[in-house]
Amino acid sequence: MLRAIEWILLGAGSVGAILYGVRRHHPGRRSPWLLLAGAVATLAIGDVWYAYDEMAFADSAYLLMFVLVALSLLQFTRGGAVLVDRARLIDLVAFACSGMLVVWVFVIGSGGRFQTVSPADVIGDLLLIGVAVRLVTADHRNVAAILLAVGSAGMLAGDVFYPLTGRSAVAESAYVLLYVAWGMSALHPSMTRLTEPRPARLSPWRFRDTVLLAASAATPPCVLIIEALSGPVQNGVVIAVTGAITLLLTITRLADSLQQHSQALARERGLRAANTALVAAADTSEVENAVRAAVHRLLPGGAVRQVILATDDGRLSREGLPPAPPGSGTHSWWMSAADPEERTLICPLRLEPLAVARPSGGALVITGRREALIAGRDALEVLAGETALALDRITLVEAVGRRDSDLYLRAVTGNTAQIMAVIDSDHRIRYASPGLHRLTGDPELPPLTVFDDLIHPDDQEAVRQALRAEGDGTVYCALSRPDGTQALVEIVYRDLRRDRLVQGLVVTLRAVGSRGDVTDPAPHHEHQGELPAWVNRRSAQHKFRF
Repeated sequence: MLRAIEWILLGAGSVGAILYGVRRHHPGRRSPWLLLAGAVATLAIGDVWYAYDEMAFADSAYLLMFVLVALSLLQFTRGGAVLVDRARLIDLVAFACSGMLVVWVFVIGSGGRFQTVSPADVIGDLLLIGVAVRLVTADHRNVAAILLAVGSAGMLAGDVFYPLTGRSAVAESAYVLLYVAWGMSALHPSMTRLTEPRPARLSPWRFRDTVLLAASAATPPCVLIIEALSGPVQNGVVIAVTGAITLLLTITRLADSLQQHSQALARERGLRAANTALVAAADTSEVENAVRAAVHRLLPGGAVRQVILATDDGRLSREGLPPAPPGSGTHSWWMSAADPEERTLICPLRLEPLAVARPSGGALVITGRREALIAGRDALEVLAGETALALDRITLVEAVGRRDSDLYLRAVTGNTAQIMAVIDSDHRIRYASPGLHRLTGDPELPPLTVFDDLIHPDDQEAVRQALRAEGDGTVYCALSRPDGTQALVEIVYRDLRRDRLVQGLVVTLRAVGSRGDVTDPAPHHEHQGELPAWVNRRSAQHKFRF
């Protein structure tokens, strides 16, 4: 009775420690730790039945415990940070399992001293130790992995020495070490690194891997045939358990290969469809629609919560997103999200294959489940590069169209007396007719001349506010000349900033030399009702400037 209470307390303490560690440290995936807690609880139940000499119930509990531990370790090796490529591990574990079966049946099992030791338990313990040691070798400083390996070693020591020593208390303490080590492994902060998502490393299928896996799967039937031909089968249970383990590992290996192949095909088809849509896109809105559709094709359904295509760094700042970290050469970086299960991936719009950022910046921002984003990170980076190329292609086509339009306008208005100019949104003069050169007295305007610099300082603010406003209009002002004189002009402007080809303001200027020139007010003039008095004031100011 006291022995049963001891196992109950040990099991409850270990399970409670694992659950508390999961709740405190919030690992990326909880399922491996919950399976480990279930395995410890099942082991405690089996030990309680063993204390009451109920061997049938105890063996059933121990078998279920091995199943739960195996599932837990498989979850630890599934897309985790420690083991990003578990193909080699599965091959080695399957081969080791078959090798231990041969050693047990033909070397150890023939001796009478080890007849009391359960071969199935020993083989299972060795497999658990192999996986735990692989976790430790992948990350030497991971205390949680070390404690898992210590607990597995304690289980092996107990299963071997407990029956050999006649159920001594010293050998029984190995099981106590198992409870304590596995419970403490979840309390250390390094337990989160065991389940931190990482992209799976694609390993090519090699012929030696095929031979190794085939030999592992064929070993249990061959051992069974040899035992059946040499006499009665004495290790049927061990052979059956080993055959089931190797078969499970072989199926897992093949399933991983098929999954990697399916993911590669889906990634290729998604990027191909995205490339086709981006090539056919004619403006920014079509590019954004193509990118959203591509993101939902590349990532699992329901994994994406928000997709933002910021075509420049200005929109990044408006969305409250940070720019690229200084000195980072990576094609993407992470940002935390409101939900702890989610992350935000920021992929800058880099021109591939030049691997340089666009002059205007910008980024593709995706918020969704962390595991899905990590698995599709490389595909999303490629999609961001294709998006940068599409946006730059559209910008270049529009620039060529505007240049051709300016050349056509220059050819048509080259000999006309009308004074006109085309200015960009930042008020830089993109095109100016020859009449503007004669009006300002400057035979050649410098490149990137700002239209505001041609206005007299007293009128610059009024003209600047008028041109910044939405819509068409008219404004009166004075132009400054290099000789110190001014020219009073009427400016009629059309707002074509939303036009795809113009993307600017078309300004028409008319010189106002006397009061008679402005007696017929412009239809959109804001001072239409009091035009004569206003012009008189401007004329007086014009006279006093000489």
